[in-house]
Amino acid sequence: MGEYVTLKDSKAAYLAAMSPAERAEYDKAYVEAGKRMHLAQMVYHARTQSGLTQTALAERIGTKQATISSIERGAQAPGGLMLESIAEALGMTLVMEPAN
Repeated sequence: MGEYVTLKDSKAAYLAAMSPAERAEYDKAYVEAGKRMHLAQMVYHARTQSGLTQTALAERIGTKQATISSIERGAQAPGGLMLESIAEALGMTLVMEPAN
């Protein structure tokens, strides 16, 4: 039997083999993916709390259900206008506050 490598060890080896430029690009992409997922969770939670389907939300803002699905999966990051449209369609407002 061969040696088993944990996912944690495999990731550490992968990251260690990167050049500084590759690591910087990886770190930037990792942060961006986290932000997309945070937005995805916020949109999903707001939509489900409002009792709307993806299709109903899409119809209210003049887009396709596939776009809402893509946003909720984190595959697409909505821009400010899209976020504002989503908020309005759900009877909410989009608020930006200074970070602590």
